[in-house]
Amino acid sequence: MENSASATTVTPTAEEKTGQAPAPDTKPKKKICCACPDTKRLRDECIVEHGEDACGKWIEAHRLCLRAEGFNV
Repeated sequence: MENSASATTVTPTAEEKTGQAPAPDTKPKKKICCACPDTKRLRDECIVEHGEDACGKWIEAHRLCLRAEGFNV
């Protein structure tokens, strides 16, 4: 006699494994302060040394990086 319960394998979902519902894909995985450290550093250094008006390319590069990480900026 074969036990039919042993023939079926149940795989737990992500919610069952972690005890939490999976986060939506649109939500960033990092805090905004920790995302894109390279572009943030370059942007900040440029603003301190040259002023905000002269650093548009670094500001935009950081903004694009944050958007790529899922932030709505």
